[in-house]
Amino acid sequence: MFRILIADDEGIMRESIRNTIQSNFASDCEVQTVRTGREVVEQCATFRPDIAFVDIQMPGLSGIQAIQEVRKTDPSILFIIITAYDRFSYAQEAVNLGVMEYITKPVTKKKIVDVCVRAMHQVEEMRRKRSDDLRVREKLEIVQPMIEVAFINNLLQEDRGAGMRDYLDMLDIHEEYGFFCVLEFGDGDSSGNLTNAVGSNVKMNQYYQELKNTVHDYLDCIIGPLMGNRVPLFIPFQRDRMSYEQRVEMITRIRNLLRRLESDFELSFRSGIGGVHSMEEASMSFREAVRCLRQGEGHVVHVMDLSAAAKTQEEYPYALEQKCIQLGMMADADGACACAEELMEWMEQHNPEELAMRALTMVIHLQQKAMENGLLQGGQELKGDSLMELSGAGRPQVVQWLLSRIKSICEDISSRKRRESENVVSRAASYIREHYAEEITLDEVSRLVDISPYYFSKLFKQETGENFIEYLTYIRIEKAKEFLANPRCSIKEVCIMCGYSDPNYFSRIFKKYVGMTPSEYRGS
Repeated sequence: MFRILIADDEGIMRESIRNTIQSNFASDCEVQTVRTGREVVEQCATFRPDIAFVDIQMPGLSGIQAIQEVRKTDPSILFIIITAYDRFSYAQEAVNLGVMEYITKPVTKKKIVDVCVRAMHQVEEMRRKRSDDLRVREKLEIVQPMIEVAFINNLLQEDRGAGMRDYLDMLDIHEEYGFFCVLEFGDGDSSGNLTNAVGSNVKMNQYYQELKNTVHDYLDCIIGPLMGNRVPLFIPFQRDRMSYEQRVEMITRIRNLLRRLESDFELSFRSGIGGVHSMEEASMSFREAVRCLRQGEGHVVHVMDLSAAAKTQEEYPYALEQKCIQLGMMADADGACACAEELMEWMEQHNPEELAMRALTMVIHLQQKAMENGLLQGGQELKGDSLMELSGAGRPQVVQWLLSRIKSICEDISSRKRRESENVVSRAASYIREHYAEEITLDEVSRLVDISPYYFSKLFKQETGENFIEYLTYIRIEKAKEFLANPRCSIKEVCIMCGYSDPNYFSRIFKKYVGMTPSEYRGS
């Protein structure tokens, strides 16, 4: 359906155009007519036409003035100017306003039909483009949160690799610096610390999207995943340091955010704010924000406000946790569990009240990194029932839970890697069996399975017990035996059919593997 507006102070002209359109396009169009420029502006706001035929000379506002007014709020309407005056100034103004067509009276029915057809095609194209844009936006709505989580996880890794620039481009981040603000939630107690971290995590999992929406009302930031009873927020920043006034303004804004969150979710909230760092060193800002939560007092603590004594206290061994996750990614369950036990001992000595939450955070980190690298399938996140296992548990139970989780994830990663390796080698072996008669190389086959030649060679040897050349030679020799059984095939033909161009070389290779020359084998 196309909505068409006809504006002309001459009644005969209005009805003539209306009848022409309705007789040629019938039910495809809804037509309205007006006689003044003011009515054009009003109808464009209420009727919202797709196409408008507008006469230049009308009482009050001229057609040009009416179009100028409409263009301020709606650039999508296709205007067609009708005039009895063939003036250059009118035509020039029409071009400036993006008018589709400028036609002079007398106007024929054919001209009206032709311009309607072209206008309708343009409207359909604009509608199609809007529809395509909406589909793209819908897809982005789905993909955007995954990209944001991957970006935050990338910032927190020491070995983030070369993918940072891709994330910045996808998220349209142009700043070179940034800082972390970490929100922590739970039940408050008399000393101001937040308790029931595990139970709070279970609750917040249900309202995570609502939390994100509220945060975006206060901060222009990238929101990371739930990490136990914490949520990391990364705020891009233009400069390498924050002025005193900017720091106070940010603390005030986050205080207001926390009050809103406490009101919305009936939980207590705290926040730690790290210093401004480059993208490459953003993990330092995260550690500073966490230290603020651990050592600071109050609802919102900035790292610059920590006392000198607090800053010199022994920090959590992030390097050891990183090693634990790296070993887990390699499916080294023993090594990862040894690191995890060492970390739990450190927590027991330095921060025993957060023992369960640290165990939970480590498991979440390992799962997320494994899923990002395609080593675990989605949907394996911790469920509420399993999280409640940690609530009120003592150190032995927490450590046992952590080690069992790490072992389970390592087993899943190992199984996934094994299946992928088998699939890669199976595809490569099938290709070799089908193309043995051609001049195939290790580089060609490794490119086929999309992994580096060095890694492919190692993987192929592990799975088959033979290297690439040995396996290819074995297939060719076995095929040669089959061909030699056919007396109609000469040895030279067998040589070529098996992928060898030199009969002498073929004879030497055959004898090396079979213990006799091709001629001797045929005669045996």
